[in-house]
Amino acid sequence: MLERFVEGFSDHTPYEIVEPAHMELAEPSIATAFDRCVQRGAKRVVVSPYFLLPGRHWHQDIPALTAQAAAKHAGVTYLVTAPIGLHPLMTQVIQSRVEHCIEHAAGNAPRCDACVSTSGCELLPVDAREPGDTSPQAR
Repeated sequence: MLERFVEGFSDHTPYEIVEPAHMELAEPSIATAFDRCVQRGAKRVVVSPYFLLPGRHWHQDIPALTAQAAAKHAGVTYLVTAPIGLHPLMTQVIQSRVEHCIEHAAGNAPRCDACVSTSGCELLPVDAREPGDTSPQAR
């Protein structure tokens, strides 16, 4: 899903160099993406965490990984941006997602990309779950 987001962002932004990066456990890593940006001609690399809220990853891990990646590239500057957080447009994004899920649950819209392979966005009667069941589908 990150790669699809980056493709869409790249299509709708004036930035000529846009690369996806994962913080851990998957490639491309921050170091790999940083290298790719520099190889493509970047003199400044902006790392924008795809996070809603700040936390340890944003305060510590991502800046440290970015600093390590940047150390190999003399003359290149970098910036780690703030997470999405309380950006004014987030209320519109959430409203749009909620409305789509309601429409999907009513049978008037397809599953969104986030739920396409899950059982999310289904209206369930209260008696549809077993006593003590706390699974996400049952909530």
